[in-house]
Amino acid sequence: MTANGYQFLFRVRYDAGRDGFIDLMELKLMMEKLGAPQTHLGLKSMIKEVDEDFDGKLSFREFLLIFHKAAAGELQEDSGLMALAKLSEIDVALEGVKGAKNFFEAKVQALSLASKFEAELKAEQDERKREEEERRLRQAAFQKLKANFNT
Repeated sequence: MTANGYQFLFRVRYDAGRDGFIDLMELKLMMEKLGAPQTHLGLKSMIKEVDEDFDGKLSFREFLLIFHKAAAGELQEDSGLMALAKLSEIDVALEGVKGAKNFFEAKVQALSLASKFEAELKAEQDERKREEEERRLRQAAFQKLKANFNT
C-alpha cells in the first residue's frame, strides 16, 4: 500500500472528525475498537510520547512515528503505543522508507524553530542586561553630579 493509501486508511478508519488529526476521544475509540482500551491518563501519555508539535492530537506523520518507534524498539512492551503498533495494519517496512523524508524534514524544521526561539530569547536577555548596565551607569553619573552639588 502506498503512503496515500495509508493516509486514506488513517483518515477513514481512525480520524472520525475528518480533520486530519486523531484527538483524545478518537484515540480512545480506536484503542477500544482494537481491543486494547486505555485509561484517560494512558491515552494522554500515548499522545504526549509522539506529539512533536505539542498540539495535543496526532497528525498522520505523528501517527506513523508510533510505528517507526515500535520498529526501532523504542517503545515499552506493555505501553499503549506498542499495543497500537501491534494491532494496527500499517506496514512499517514500506512506510518507513517513504515517510522518512517527511519525518526528518519535520524534525529539522522543529529544531530550527527551537534554535530560532533560543536565539530570540538570548537576544532579549542581552538587551535587558545592556539596559540594566546603562541604567546603572546613568545612576552612577547622577550620584556623582549630586555629590558635586552637595560640596
